[in-house]
Amino acid sequence: MDGPLHEQIAADLRHRISTGELDVGAAVPSESQLCAQWNASRGPVRQALATLRAEGMIGGGRGAPPVVRKQALSQPFETFLSFSRWVRGMGRTPGQRTLEVARRPASADIAAELELNEGDPVVQVLRLRLIDDRPTMIERSTFIEPVGRLLFDFDCDSGSIYAYLGDAGVDMTIARHLIDAVAADSTDSDLLRIPSGAPLLRERRRASGTDGRAVEYSDDRYQPELVSFAIENSQQAQPSLARSWNPSPVTTLTRKKPAS
Repeated sequence: MDGPLHEQIAADLRHRISTGELDVGAAVPSESQLCAQWNASRGPVRQALATLRAEGMIGGGRGAPPVVRKQALSQPFETFLSFSRWVRGMGRTPGQRTLEVARRPASADIAAELELNEGDPVVQVLRLRLIDDRPTMIERSTFIEPVGRLLFDFDCDSGSIYAYLGDAGVDMTIARHLIDAVAADSTDSDLLRIPSGAPLLRERRRASGTDGRAVEYSDDRYQPELVSFAIENSQQAQPSLARSWNPSPVTTLTRKKPAS
């Protein structure tokens, strides 16, 4: 694992928490234990623990030993955009099966989202996403044609589309997320191996560059017993959207009100 020592320590603790090795309510290793484990001074250890406190994964302080508060990973935008990066961050194995990459005319709804004219060419991608080989999410992504055409030279089963497009210079640094529930259609049912009409957790996303121009519109549908979302906001900080993997059948969608 590369990077500054405090980031390595924080990443290791995130992995141990997200995989359940350190369950909610469990005590986090002490500073002295972490110093011995990593052959580190207290500075990097304290910085790593402070990072996890800021993310809300651990609590404690003022003399109280730190404990695990939640297993959801609070994510920066780029890891939320990339399913592969998020899953690897939990120490699990991402997978994908690409069913379609096609150039076609934009429907009225898609054209409105991408600020195009109905019938303008777009590139659409349909993928089944997996965690540890378990069908977890169906990804329906639509890209404006100048961006989407890059995918015809990319093996979409080889890894993250967004990492590839980012390396190609595509700017997708701004996004709007809408989260709701939807009934599984016939495609969802076949790919996720669930009954038609079963409830799914849907995240619709419109990604754009810093110039405000829309680049992608996505409709991602998750099995709710496997993945949950938590929204946290305060008057002092920007809202953060975190996605979590639920090894047990629990679905959570929480919104914390700003402090009065």
